[in-house]
Amino acid sequence: MDALHLTLHPLSAFGGPIKGDTLFGQLCWAARNRWGEGRLVDLLDGYTAGHPFAVCSDAFPAGYLPRPALPLHYYATVPGADRKAVKRRRWLPVAALAEPVGAWLGHCLGDAEIVRALGTSDARRLIEPHAQPHNSIDRRTGTTGAAFAPYTQEQHWFAAGLRLQTYLLLDQTRLTIAEARQLLEDIGQTGYGRDAGIGLGKFALIDAPTGEVLPAQPAANACFTLAPCAPHGLGFSPGASHYEVFTRFGRHGDQAVQTGRPFKAPLLLAQTGAVLVPPTLPSWPFVGQGLGGDGTLTRAPGFAATVQQGYAPWIGLHLAEVTR
Repeated sequence: MDALHLTLHPLSAFGGPIKGDTLFGQLCWAARNRWGEGRLVDLLDGYTAGHPFAVCSDAFPAGYLPRPALPLHYYATVPGADRKAVKRRRWLPVAALAEPVGAWLGHCLGDAEIVRALGTSDARRLIEPHAQPHNSIDRRTGTTGAAFAPYTQEQHWFAAGLRLQTYLLLDQTRLTIAEARQLLEDIGQTGYGRDAGIGLGKFALIDAPTGEVLPAQPAANACFTLAPCAPHGLGFSPGASHYEVFTRFGRHGDQAVQTGRPFKAPLLLAQTGAVLVPPTLPSWPFVGQGLGGDGTLTRAPGFAATVQQGYAPWIGLHLAEVTR
């Protein structure tokens, strides 16, 4: 698979952060809407058998990756930093990948430091939540009706000037770079994630260089994941692997929300930034497995073939001490 390094420019508020598995789902809907059901069926052939046509990472601040979910004893102590300050150091500069893992914590930055470097905002977080008031409208009368029941929903605004970067792994025998770029532009125009129908989730695709290879440290013996994934049953070392548990309460998007059963079955995944130690490093640039495809993920009529991205792009790490 080829690795594309994509740069995104947020153009509106978002319903939440850009996660790789959600972005993959919207990529599938974009393909269906542009080319029809038959093309999507062809793209998903073999998806749950280890042959995905595409694998999406989360979106990160340009030039940074999330700090791996390793216990702090893997890192050298940062002089003068208390525990709270250390926890805020959650973004690893891509340039620091060349250094030993033990030195990474000293290079990591917090949200506020990245925002200050942009020089365009006084915010202390990369993405700020704001409450947006709403009220139900009776479409027959165009009024709130007899029951005035206002409510609020969170909108998330990225810091001004922030650029996001995401990795897309692509099997070009099934989906070309030009086609993938078109689908991402479609998503950027219609909106990503929650409340895209009322203007949220808009972005512009700035750049999509080709031919890149995901970075890896010399003598790598562990996989550092860039999206939520499903590692269970794949032989990763339980003693040497480290990750946070992430429960995905998925919902159908696009036309499937009209079925009356928009919710998918909840899934337990390893959160982005997992460090997984396999018996031997895989020869392909993703780890995990495709989920669903057999009716287990949904009760929505007509959508039994629904799948969930349980794959994630990975970067090779060298851990000094590994117990397999």
